[in-house]
Formats: sequence, structure tokens, C-alpha cells
Amino acid sequence: MLSYQHMYHAGNPADVHKHLVLAALLGRLAEKPRPVTYMETHAGRGLYDLSSPEALKTGEAAYGILRIEKEGGFPIGDAHFGPAFGKALAETRRLWGGNAYPGSPLIAQTLLRPGDPLHLMELHPEEHRMLKGVMQGKNVHIHRRDGFEGVLAMSPPEKRRGLVLVDPSYEVKTEYGVAADFAGRLLAKWREAVVMIWYPILPAGLHEGLAARMPADAFRHEIRFSTPHSERGMRGSGVIVLNMPYGQAAPIARWAWPFAGPAA
Repeated sequence: MLSYQHMYHAGNPADVHKHLVLAALLGRLAEKPRPVTYMETHAGRGLYDLSSPEALKTGEAAYGILRIEKEGGFPIGDAHFGPAFGKALAETRRLWGGNAYPGSPLIAQTLLRPGDPLHLMELHPEEHRMLKGVMQGKNVHIHRRDGFEGVLAMSPPEKRRGLVLVDPSYEVKTEYGVAADFAGRLLAKWREAVVMIWYPILPAGLHEGLAARMPADAFRHEIRFSTPHSERGMRGSGVIVLNMPYGQAAPIARWAWPFAGPAA
């Protein structure tokens, strides 16, 4: 949807959940010497200012990353944010200031190696323009095209070990079915790809139709919020991972959202 702009929602609980899982997957993939190709269907602008008027208007980051930082961290393993996400967040703040929050493209660039190609799809003209200003590097390829069509057209890539993030706005009800169709078509072309699908948990429960169409061995992780977050009444956040990297399912399955409301 060209009306959706993520800067109003950056750093909210669903964003943090999505980015924690994404960073964990990328961190595991980067441990092996083989190159990794990263693709994204809906990249956004890549970098967000949590002190911007848009972010302050909704105040959603107060339930998410700002609450986590105020309370001393998110209890994952031995690190407050999980080692990979903590690294991406710290590097973003070092480069862009204390109010900066990384989008998924910046997280991927931080955690992957210089030789790992990134293909980022973003159709919204302003988000595309901002993304081009943030994401630099010879292996960063930014495409202004439909994300589902673009990723399918470029699959399989030359470097076949990789991850695809599927992250539409879900403002249109049909996007749940489109995401499910896309995942099946993608894996038919690129069998080695790790496919991560994020979805919101809303009162209508449309995410259940998406989950029902996934393979039996798909990994699914959801967190539930005690109070609704965002103007859409989001009750939680979910991810489905196809071709989960070895050893990652059990640690992620233990994660739970620890806070019931915004910071005082």
C-alpha cells in the first residue's frame, strides 16, 4: 500500500519482535563463510528517528524499544537485546545518534558481510528516496518495484544461500493470501532460501488463514500484548520462518514479551 509509512510505527513492540527474530537469523547465517543474499519485499526507508513528529504522534515506541531500554533490556540469553540485534542497534546509534532506530535493511547490512548482496524492494516514492539516502555500498541494490514481483524475478540469485523478509503492511486484507502464495512460489524457484514472514495479530484474526497455508514444518512464533498497540488495535506480532537455520528454533521459541503497557 502506497499510503503506509512506517515512521509512525517504528520501534513499537511488533517492530522489535520482528527485528529480534530477523537479527538472530542473519547472525546465524553470517557465521558460515559462504556468501548470503538478502532480499526484502517491503523495505521502507531503512532508518527512523524516534524523536520525529511522526513517531511522537503515535508514541508507539514507548511500548517497544524505549520501554525495553528504560527497563534495562529484553531478557534474551546473556544479552539485553540478543547479541545480533544489540549489535545492529548500537552501530545504528553510533552512526546516526541516540534517537535512531534501524529498519530491517540497516539491520541486515550491519550484520552481513561486505560481499553479501542486498536487494531491497520499495514502491513508495518517498520511502524509496529515503532508503537510497541511507543504504550505501556496492552490494546494496535498491529497486522501486512491487516487492513480491521483484523478488520472484530475481530468484534464485547467483549466491543461493540467503534470506527473504516478507513484510507487507497488511492494510489490505488480501495481502495475507498474497504473502502465502508468494512464499510457495518463491520456494519453488529458490529452495535454499530462508523465508521469514512477519504478520500483525489483529482482532479479525486474518493471520490464521496465512498460517494455515504454511508447510507443516514451518516455524511459527508469536508474542501477545496485554494491551492493544497501534491505532489498528494490534494484539500481538507473529513470524513464520520457512527453512529455519539449524539450531535457531529452540532459542527463539522461548522468547516472550515482558511488558504489559507503556513506560511510566
